Amino acid sequence: MANFSVTQLQQKIEMIGKLSEEVDEMKVESLKWKEGMDRFTAEKEAARAQLSSAKNQLQKMKEKGSVQARRIKELEARLASELAKAESDAEKVKDDADALVAIYRADAEATQVQVREAAETANNRAYWVAELAKCRSRRETLEEIHARDFDLIEEIK
Repeated sequence: MANFSVTQLQQKIEMIGKLSEEVDEMKVESLKWKEGMDRFTAEKEAARAQLSSAKNQLQKMKEKGSVQARRIKELEARLASELAKAESDAEKVKDDADALVAIYRADAEATQVQVREAAETANNRAYWVAELAKCRSRRETLEEIHARDFDLIEEIK
């Protein structure tokens, strides 16, 4: 029995050694797993920090975009106001110009009428001046003939 117990004891010692080796392997493997988990935890924290930073940046960009959108709306409103004012001013200037053109056209037409009347008057005056000159010339001719003692009155009658 002593042989049996020594053999059993040796087997148990061998078994304990194998189990001890397996435990050591499991410890090494669990340390690797723990290191991996620690590494993943660190990566997870780094990723969370990056995500938080990205969220902050996105929020800042949204705020800037909102501010820029408001500014754009303000500028568009101001531009629309200035455009309306410019259109109003342009319409006013156009109306004034149209009024001046109408006045100048009326003045031009009146001037043309006056020029035509003056031309007619000048033509009439020239006609009558020419007629007067003819009559005077005839009278002078008759006076010269009469001065030479020709009496044409009887012949003219």
